[in-house]
Amino acid sequence: MLGFSFSYGLLIGLAIALLVAAYTDMRRRQIDNWLNAGIALAAPLFWWACHMGMAEIGWQLALAGGAFVVLAGLFAIGAMGGGDVKLLVALALWIKPVWFAQLLMVMAVSGGVLTVALAAWHVARRHPHRPSIPYGVAIALGGLWVIASGYLFPAAGTVLAG
Repeated sequence: MLGFSFSYGLLIGLAIALLVAAYTDMRRRQIDNWLNAGIALAAPLFWWACHMGMAEIGWQLALAGGAFVVLAGLFAIGAMGGGDVKLLVALALWIKPVWFAQLLMVMAVSGGVLTVALAAWHVARRHPHRPSIPYGVAIALGGLWVIASGYLFPAAGTVLAG
């Protein structure tokens, strides 16, 4: 029972960290390294609380490694910010691979809506430069969606998904 309560506490902590990431990205267009490191370093506690086996932990590490390779490539071509990459890789340590795909879909849709809204605002205010998109907001929304639908309220996730 302690592991169950502890895992829920860790998920609530992760949700709070995602809200902090979204807020700092909106305010400063930056997701702090200490926050990303904290999320990544807390993942083994979550694995322990959930009684994950070596195979499951291996899948989490493989997902994070694969995410790093793909997202580092996107960073290299200027398509993503470094904080966004680090936040997604840290989340890959927490979220099951199937649910990580769901996170990416929610992130893409909410990021698209955010981009269109900020672009429209930018044009309406007649700014000469490209708008800076706080994509940490979309990442946080995707992460919060998965935490709620996959971990905290899994029955709601199956109703909504299918």
